[in-house]
Amino acid sequence: MDPYIAVLTGVGLLILLVAWLPMLLREMPLSLPIVCVGIGFLVFRFLAPAGGEPPHPLRFPELTERLTELVVIVSLMGCGLKLDRPIGLRAWRVTWRLLAVTMPLCIIALAVMGWAMAGLGVAAAVLLAASLAPTDPVLAADVQVGPPQSGEEDEVRFGLTSEAGLNDGLAFPFTNLAIALALHGAAVGEWTWEWLGYDVAWKLGAGLAAGWGIGAVLGWLTFHLPNRAKLSKTGDGFLALGMTFLAYGLTEMVHGYGFIAVFVAAVAFRHAERNHRFHERLHDFAEQMERLLMMVVLVLFGGALAHGLLDALTWPAAVCGLLFLIVVRPLATWVGLLGTGRPLEEVMALGFFGIRGVGTLYYLAYALGEAEWAQAELVWAMAGFVVLVSVLVHGTTVTPALRRLDGRRGSASPAAREMAE
Repeated sequence: MDPYIAVLTGVGLLILLVAWLPMLLREMPLSLPIVCVGIGFLVFRFLAPAGGEPPHPLRFPELTERLTELVVIVSLMGCGLKLDRPIGLRAWRVTWRLLAVTMPLCIIALAVMGWAMAGLGVAAAVLLAASLAPTDPVLAADVQVGPPQSGEEDEVRFGLTSEAGLNDGLAFPFTNLAIALALHGAAVGEWTWEWLGYDVAWKLGAGLAAGWGIGAVLGWLTFHLPNRAKLSKTGDGFLALGMTFLAYGLTEMVHGYGFIAVFVAAVAFRHAERNHRFHERLHDFAEQMERLLMMVVLVLFGGALAHGLLDALTWPAAVCGLLFLIVVRPLATWVGLLGTGRPLEEVMALGFFGIRGVGTLYYLAYALGEAEWAQAELVWAMAGFVVLVSVLVHGTTVTPALRRLDGRRGSASPAAREMAE
């Protein structure tokens, strides 16, 4: 069979699945990511041609990095566009706590566990922790707020959406710390001050400033030009993709964190004209692109699982990963939200549904290309194991858990009511 025809057939089937599967799975204890990973595992295990190169990230590091990078930035744009709540200290209080307290606690705890339990070196343990700590904006779609102006913005969904939008970028300084440790060792030296000044202060500041500036300018051009020239009248969802690439590219050119810039640009764009219906079209386009790209990544991830991604996993490493998901993240969330007055059920949901996913794969692919890592296979195996468990456990529990939470609040969201009917 002509490989080109086979690829076209496979892409066509994948696009149809993107459109149909979310509706078919709505009432089932399954999620789209579970199905994608399963398809990838079966296809590459039993149907892939003999002699072909399996999609292992250590064999295709650059492709892994670029493909996961693309998925994450498109997802971050969607996250920012769907948030109705204006940014503020009090309105986003749960978000700030998750970022300032919960995430650093997760990184510290997982780094110590990776070093003490799994036998990782210091640099590798920090890298693993930095890559697994952020809530993934891609796979967490089922626990995020609904489309713009849909009213699906309770505190749990809002907290997880806004956290996912920002903490993927905030994991970058810790990833760069792991790279610096791999290159220079653990002893404090000149590299320490360079990391603090450049990787932390400059890159974070540049990402925030560039993202807000780009989003504000594009928002003004879209909504506030003279009436006949208003870009919002085009109704073209491609603007979401253009804004994503522009914010990411320009910020990376000035050596800022592009992940932060993309999310902040989307938030600033909403701020320019919060209630315009054009936001719905932009969000829908970004969501469709994200879903298609996510399926490609997860099918390849399933293929990697079928061809040895977890071969280096040890029992201590597996226990370390499970403890992180079921103990460390929930406990760190509880500590982070002390004093906020949120009900225990909400705190438990925010802690449990801090999902790991495509962002984790990106950070590992990026960092492993920047230095020599003697334990690269073990790091990939641990991260792959945690992502797999997250896909399976969170994917099968999210619908009943959020439905139960909505019922306890006494005012289910529109999405929950629709699922319950």
